[in-house]
Amino acid sequence: MARAWLDAQWRRPGSLGAKLLLILTGVGLLGSIAITLLLASVITPSFNQLEAAAVDAHVERTRAALAENITKVESAVRDYGDWNSSYDYMANPTRAFEQESFSTLAMANLHVNGMAYVRNDGGIVIARWIDLGSQADAPAMRTRLIDRIGAIDLKAVLKARNSAAFYARLGDSVAAVGVAQVRRSDGTGAPRGYVLMVRQITSQQLSTLLQLSARLDPAQADKPVLTPSRTQMTIAVPILGPDGHGVASVSFVVPRDVSTLGTRMLILAIVGSTVLLVLLLIVLSRAIARLVLAPLNHVERHMQAVTASGALSLLRAEENRHDEIGSLGRSFNKMLSQLKDLREQLEVQSFALGKSESAVAVMHNVRNALNPISTILSRGLADAPPADKALIDRALGELARDDTPPARRQKLAAFLAAAIGAEDAARADRAAQLKTGREAMQHVLEIIGTQQAQAHERPPLDTCDVTELIAQNATIARYSGETAIAFDFPARPWPVMANRI
Repeated sequence: MARAWLDAQWRRPGSLGAKLLLILTGVGLLGSIAITLLLASVITPSFNQLEAAAVDAHVERTRAALAENITKVESAVRDYGDWNSSYDYMANPTRAFEQESFSTLAMANLHVNGMAYVRNDGGIVIARWIDLGSQADAPAMRTRLIDRIGAIDLKAVLKARNSAAFYARLGDSVAAVGVAQVRRSDGTGAPRGYVLMVRQITSQQLSTLLQLSARLDPAQADKPVLTPSRTQMTIAVPILGPDGHGVASVSFVVPRDVSTLGTRMLILAIVGSTVLLVLLLIVLSRAIARLVLAPLNHVERHMQAVTASGALSLLRAEENRHDEIGSLGRSFNKMLSQLKDLREQLEVQSFALGKSESAVAVMHNVRNALNPISTILSRGLADAPPADKALIDRALGELARDDTPPARRQKLAAFLAAAIGAEDAARADRAAQLKTGREAMQHVLEIIGTQQAQAHERPPLDTCDVTELIAQNATIARYSGETAIAFDFPARPWPVMANRI
């Protein structure tokens, strides 16, 4: 039904300019949608990839910072593990070694919060935890450290190595733990236990390591967690423990500059392409209106003027163009020239036909008027005399003789009187018929005289400008294509009197 309605609306009579504008608007909308989809399909995935790469870089940089932190702890604990003094202390713990190596100053110089020596069977030889800020012992944290050491299989953590490092959860705190086997300085000797160093990490330390605002999140996850918003993204990088599972997360917020830049670029590209498309459609509509619609409107107005005036004047505005509109104008002018010639021929033929019909009508009227004369003459020729001339002569002869009896004379006189009466009646009848014939002849003469008077009278005249007629015919002659005509005539009105053009 919608398609039928659109077809009906399209077939309704309307302006060609409105239809072209509707087509251009539809093309513009489709083009804008297509450009938007194209730009979105190209720009958005590209900037999403760039943003994903930036997020991966943040994650890798965080992992590298965490790995560097525990590497430093492992390096420090390895020095204590491969040390003759530690090796001897594990065999014979002394107060002097503890005061020297487990002193607050020594731990502060190593930037560790906790230290412990553990025998191979898991027994604690010595353990200490200090607050680096106040440089005071923290018994509660020491207890947590001892509990955590008891829960860790140090041999499994080392995996046939002499040292290792990992992150561990100590209550609400997270620390980097380094563990090393206690051996001689040259690496010989059967390991007599383990030495552990613990460095507590805080949000401030993480911010210093990452060089951005970061915080320690107690949430445990094995993979990075991304929480995006419109302008920024929260990244949570897991801190993995010795078993490969997260013990906490490093959470920080980074601005979505790449995504914002991509969105702005997409909007700018869409707006720019839309504006460019709108300008292109405006220029195209103006060009169509000027090059197509305006000439067609001029042709329409010229045809209306020709219809109103009846003068087959030529279309001069489009004759010099060398495109389809110019060809249309020249063809239209040729058609007007042919129509003008045909109209003149029709007028001449109509005039000749009128004369012929007028002559036929006159002849018909003359023939009708001559019919009584023909009838009278025919009757005059066909009628017999009322009395036989021989009988009249005979009767006169007998009357002239003296020997004619009176009775006979009376009969002859009566006969002659009757013959004379008949002759008088015939003469009176012929006089009446001749009068009728004279009237018919006068009618014929009147018809002929009227026709002669109409033929000799001046036709009705009207004023016309011969300059305009000459200009039109000169233009027609210019399109003849047969000969070159040079013509000069004053360009001002010359009124003349004429009865037919």
